[in-house]
Amino acid sequence: MRISIGNDHAGPEYKKAIVAFLEEKGHEIINHGTDTTDSVDYPDFAHPVAEDVENGEVNFGIIICGSGNGIAMSANKHQGIRAAVCWTKEISALARQHNNANIISIPARFTSIHQAVEMVDTFLTTEFEGGRHANRVNKIACQ
Repeated sequence: MRISIGNDHAGPEYKKAIVAFLEEKGHEIINHGTDTTDSVDYPDFAHPVAEDVENGEVNFGIIICGSGNGIAMSANKHQGIRAAVCWTKEISALARQHNNANIISIPARFTSIHQAVEMVDTFLTTEFEGGRHANRVNKIACQ
């Protein structure tokens, strides 16, 4: 699987742990995130990840900022992107099952690195249920 990841200054350690976990599982990672805690602007990292997902260059995206909100809002400006802010593995499973989310957004200041890795693993291994959820998901994008 190819996965694009991006993060601002709140997420370098999270990204490092997630990338190590994913590479150990044999996934290919495209890194658009910063590697330092120097202040940066989260949209600069959300947009390249969203473009990778939108253009079909990757299977999924992972984005990380302090609250998970700003970076998700930026990614969700792209048509066809469904970035979900997740703070537990149960929420990440539902984001895939019910919303067919294609980007997971992690709030680094409100989850542990261990939780973040668990959420990513759950997100990537959970299938979209389709059915009644497909009609709802099809109504998300603006026409």
